[in-house]
Amino acid sequence: MHKLSQLAGALLLGALISLPAAAQKAASGAVVTVNGVAIPQTVANAFVAEQRAQGAPDTPELKNAVREELIRRELLVQEAKKLNLDKQSDVSAQADLARQAIYIRAFVQDFVKKHPISDQDLKAAYDKMKTQMGNTEYKVRHILVEQEDEAKTIIANLKKGAKFDELAKQSKDPGSKDKGGDLGWNSTASYVKPFGDAVGSLGKGKYTETPVKTDFGYHVILLEDSRPLTAPPVRPDQAATDAAPATGTDPEIR
Repeated sequence: MHKLSQLAGALLLGALISLPAAAQKAASGAVVTVNGVAIPQTVANAFVAEQRAQGAPDTPELKNAVREELIRRELLVQEAKKLNLDKQSDVSAQADLARQAIYIRAFVQDFVKKHPISDQDLKAAYDKMKTQMGNTEYKVRHILVEQEDEAKTIIANLKKGAKFDELAKQSKDPGSKDKGGDLGWNSTASYVKPFGDAVGSLGKGKYTETPVKTDFGYHVILLEDSRPLTAPPVRPDQAATDAAPATGTDPEIR
């Protein structure tokens, strides 16, 4: 679990103490029963496995800590259900997303287990990616408009001395217009081909003097800077883990 502030932790502890805790003798196949709700042993086993994967030793103390944590969680879940929080649309949607992520991770791990990726295959894919990315990344700004004539007017204003970041306010790209058209650092392969080709042909500090047409509209592109691109290293043993999405859960015991 994420660390709580001392105040929040104290409030939560007080709430837990005030709950009608009734952990009974576990039913068959359960690790514990809380107010009549049996928590399966399989859930406890999965929790312990998560802790062991994070480096915790498999000891009786760990199993006891997991049991107590599962009791606390079940108590809170029961209180949440009393307030019908589980029926709220946003809460239900988040639960569905977490469930989907878990299923997807399980599927990816199962697929990788049944179709192992060799170091040779991984290196080939990595080398292909490096080739596509190239050896240079570029710091780019752009202004995106609907009509070619609009782009030509922007270029004409730039030639008259207008500031690129001021003209970018009229861009229809919501992600960059308020940042002076800034797109950050990227390789040319990160962009659609006409845009990437235009970036690769520009000199530092230069802008396109002809509108660049893509499926999004017409662009005026400014190349601010460039630098060598170093691809990150890859470890074969991380391939399967990196391919699987996060589950959205955090089982760590504090």
